[in-house]
Amino acid sequence: MDLMLMSWCCFRLPTAVVYGSLSLFISILHNVFLLYYVDTFVSVYKIDKVSFWIGETVFLIWNSLNDPLFGWLSDRSFLSAQQSDEQISSPDVVLKRLKALSRSGPLFAASFLVFWVPWAPAGLQFLICLCLYDSFLTVVDLNHNALLADLAVSAQERTKLNFYCSLFSALGSLSVFSSYAVWNKENFFSFRIFCVTLTIFSGTGFSVSSWLLQRQFQNEAKVKCDEASVLKKLRIGEAPLAQDSRLTLAEYLNQLSRHRNFLWFVSMNLIQVFHCHFNSNFFPLFLEHLLSDRISLSTGSFLLGIAYIAPHLNNLYFLSLCNRFGVYKVVRGLFLLKLVLSTVMLIAGPDHVYLLCFFIASNRVFTEGTCKLLNLVITDLVDEDFVLNHRKQAASALLFGMVALVTKPGQTFAPLVGTWLLSFYTGYDVFQHDPVLNAVTTQPVAKSSEAWINTVRQGCFYLLVFIPFICALLQLLTWSRFTLRGKRLQAIKSRRQSVSPGGLEDIKTI
Repeated sequence: MDLMLMSWCCFRLPTAVVYGSLSLFISILHNVFLLYYVDTFVSVYKIDKVSFWIGETVFLIWNSLNDPLFGWLSDRSFLSAQQSDEQISSPDVVLKRLKALSRSGPLFAASFLVFWVPWAPAGLQFLICLCLYDSFLTVVDLNHNALLADLAVSAQERTKLNFYCSLFSALGSLSVFSSYAVWNKENFFSFRIFCVTLTIFSGTGFSVSSWLLQRQFQNEAKVKCDEASVLKKLRIGEAPLAQDSRLTLAEYLNQLSRHRNFLWFVSMNLIQVFHCHFNSNFFPLFLEHLLSDRISLSTGSFLLGIAYIAPHLNNLYFLSLCNRFGVYKVVRGLFLLKLVLSTVMLIAGPDHVYLLCFFIASNRVFTEGTCKLLNLVITDLVDEDFVLNHRKQAASALLFGMVALVTKPGQTFAPLVGTWLLSFYTGYDVFQHDPVLNAVTTQPVAKSSEAWINTVRQGCFYLLVFIPFICALLQLLTWSRFTLRGKRLQAIKSRRQSVSPGGLEDIKTI
């Protein structure tokens, strides 16, 4: 009966829905990870500062290198010039990515679980858990994002795929709300049970969704194989095609270094990744020092929850704008909006509570919303890379990996730069605090006075306002040099579709 039910579902669910559901199983774990992993190791496992920064430094190196490494391992076979008859978005390519997801998805869920039970010295566990978790997350993200470029070529179809990703990501963000009911630093048992439940749900979801997608594309791969066999028989007696050598990584990097739009994009995206993680890392700090004595605890929790869910819901509207005006104009508009809001907040000052609440929340909402749209830009870069270098197969996962290689350092620079600036201008060190009073213990008593509190508050306010202001200016400058838009983008997409008439023009229904 279960097999019959799954078979019935297999022929009912649209591919876009099943593809988007994978975002649910990623976000339901990753949002909880981002929110609690630092607090768990600092407040619960009592990791020391040196071990924490050693772990973050090693994580920075591995986090940057594993994306291009896994991308190259995934796509190196597609870069061979020998496969001259292979279609760009062929079922074989999609099937390979789905098999990788079916293996790495449950392992990603399992790696999430090892954070919440102490099984080694805090410093060693922190290092191993971060690298293990990020490895499986990278494999899942690379293959999931690469499918966005492989399942469809047209901007409308890719926008549809991204729409369902945003919808399911918003649902996955509800785990942040649920986590507040069980989060307790003194009694960790309930939170561990909660994490086990999330792990089981996510691992099962990965298995079912990838199975549904694999079933569809296995059938297509079989048909394609039969057609290729017939074509091979018809070509008997023809002169064999010239066989070129397989593209090496050095040659690929040389090609990428001449890809000007790629270089301008990663320059802009590095700033974007920095700003996104800066908002995530310092959101609780801003609430504590700018609003804690002005709003209720429930209001602060509501702001935090909205800041995680609203970017995905808001992205649904942004995607509709992308269909009308193009991704380039929407992203440029979001940069301008970030610049305007920062200027208004700077002029208004830190004493307007409601405006401050709106700015703190909207700053994260619009910044995260921009990050979600940039995957569409990377898929356009995949198309341009394919056309410019006359590839036989689009190296989707590898290009996503190369983008991550350049931009992932922003993920580590965000807490480093933020804590350094805060300490430099105010003397506040987030690692030196009393666990009960949450006050800096290394400071003289005078510095716990109202004057010192106001100094910390003023430092947090300037950090809150000037970071997005500077980021917006730099991003507008770099984004203006990006030329993959308008008629050029249409020409690139037309060229890719004409070269691969067998590619997936429309999203199929399972």
